[in-house]
Amino acid sequence: MKTNMIRKTLILFLITVFSGVMLWATPENNATADQTEIEKEEEAIEKEEGFNPGEVIIDHVIDSYEWHIATIGHTHISIPLPVILYSEHSGLHIFCSSKLHHGEGKYKNFEIAKSGIYKTKIVEVLPDGSIYRPWDFSITKTVFAAFISMLLMLWIFLSAAKKYKNNALSPPKGIQSWIEPIIIFVRDDIAKSSIGEKKYEKFVPFLLTVFLFIWINNMMGLIPIFPGGANVTGNMTVTGTLALFTFLITTFNGNKHYWKEIFNPEVPWWLKFPIPLMPLIEFMGIFIKPFVLMVRLFANISAGHIVALGFYVLIFVFGHMNVAAGYGVSVVSIAFTVFLALLELLVAFIQAYVFTLLSALYFGMATAEHH
Repeated sequence: MKTNMIRKTLILFLITVFSGVMLWATPENNATADQTEIEKEEEAIEKEEGFNPGEVIIDHVIDSYEWHIATIGHTHISIPLPVILYSEHSGLHIFCSSKLHHGEGKYKNFEIAKSGIYKTKIVEVLPDGSIYRPWDFSITKTVFAAFISMLLMLWIFLSAAKKYKNNALSPPKGIQSWIEPIIIFVRDDIAKSSIGEKKYEKFVPFLLTVFLFIWINNMMGLIPIFPGGANVTGNMTVTGTLALFTFLITTFNGNKHYWKEIFNPEVPWWLKFPIPLMPLIEFMGIFIKPFVLMVRLFANISAGHIVALGFYVLIFVFGHMNVAAGYGVSVVSIAFTVFLALLELLVAFIQAYVFTLLSALYFGMATAEHH
């Protein structure tokens, strides 16, 4: 049973990841923008002097086309990633992100916008001076980090499944001793208690996939060096993809009683007539619940990264005013950062647990029988 559960989990995990990659690849808009307005914004930015802490924090939190490792002097050490673009004007383009010279260069009329609605995105500069946002299927830092976590999860699942298959009756050891308590925890304390003993089994693979995916990426995001440090679960597109799967599973598994409670709930008649207040609220809840799942995970994980970076940035803010002040603040800043990192270890687990538990509760409500 455990082997079949792991196989189902593995299949669902692959579907989830690759569906998320396709959503990440979709451009926000394919409209063009006036180049003169962007040039004015760039000139305004160039006039700003001094250290900009907000820009530093945002640059570390948002996605990028390369994996920055460190900067030594004026030398940037980074891992270039593949850029895959399709333009209606010039066709398909595949090249390495190093061609863009850390966002400061241009390659075949493509460059990373430094301002405007496409800031930090690759745009194509057309002959008339306007810019165009092509279809972007690039393997960005977030996508690459998701692939790393995918390989890690594949290794965990396949290793555990192989040991269960070869030694089904032997006591767990190695990777089994780590993954088995998690499987039992998700199965018994989340799925079975929220969905019910009769219908919980078919939802366990998805719940286990979501729990491990969120938890592993939360933990890897706390590691400051490669292959950690990516803000995968702090990306709204990633959390939106996970919430979308919860929405689809809930919707397609909803029974007659579930839909009856949405469109004709058992409430006093004056809440349904002449204005269908409660049916309207229940119907909106179908979309609000996954939306809240998406925002909650995104906001909590992003907040942790932003606060930690905020403490680091304080060193440079005070150091820009006075070197001695920078050294003095650094002691307090690093101490708070270490405390926050320890707190984030707990938050990483809690957010994975909350997302999985709420998904299980939605599945339970969708499949509950009328009493």
